[in-house]
Amino acid sequence: MSGEYDLDSGPDPATFAAATAEPDIDEETDDPVYAVGVGPGNQEYLTPRGERAIRDADVVVGFTTVVEFVADLTDADLLTCGYKDEAEALEAFGERVAAGESGTAVAMGDPNHSGYQFVGKVQDAVESEDPEIPVRVIPGISAIQMAASRARTPMEDTEFVTLHKSGDLESDMERLVAAVTDDERHLLTLPRPYDRMPGDLAATLLEAGADPDLEALVLEKLTHDEETVHRFTLGELSEHAGGSGKDDTPFSDLVVLAVRQPV
Repeated sequence: MSGEYDLDSGPDPATFAAATAEPDIDEETDDPVYAVGVGPGNQEYLTPRGERAIRDADVVVGFTTVVEFVADLTDADLLTCGYKDEAEALEAFGERVAAGESGTAVAMGDPNHSGYQFVGKVQDAVESEDPEIPVRVIPGISAIQMAASRARTPMEDTEFVTLHKSGDLESDMERLVAAVTDDERHLLTLPRPYDRMPGDLAATLLEAGADPDLEALVLEKLTHDEETVHRFTLGELSEHAGGSGKDDTPFSDLVVLAVRQPV
């Protein structure tokens, strides 16, 4: 995938990350780079394996808020970034692991739930410098798993749709609507700040014919001290639709929407 990409036209880093299964890796001899899910925001939900990969690294890269979450667990050099300087930070990370340093990239939650664009970018940065260095994903606890527990929506009876990504969302929105209106499954979704927030999704579902009396839970800041579960009907939640900015919604960007089917 090396080179520039446009998330509206491709190539999509998530597709790059998912193109092939992970190769067989001997972690004792191959010295892989790790892409670690650090959990939903409470260190009690960081797995011991993920913590070891962070602790043993020479260099750790990730978004500033994620790196700050694990900074006290390691003596590694910390490369922090935002969306604007993400490419530069990952390029520096790739150069350093190619020079022999051990590296770990960190993402909130579990990369397998909404982090494959980041995994793809990490993999590209590493392979661009040394294609022989493998990248190993270490999963974490996702806010989706926490939401399933709070909402009591068993995953085998639930459709999961992530909108927490850049680029076109048309196919994801179609799957979200079909889950509730056609398949009559529970729904767990990660909204996209701030143009696809819970109120907007409720309005979309109602327009597609969903029952306005379905139970809708907005689970906010899961595992944090400020954790809150907001309880609505789908019709009530749709009253919060509209706008595309932080001030246009009563909810933060740390939310999961659960829509429950009657049992």
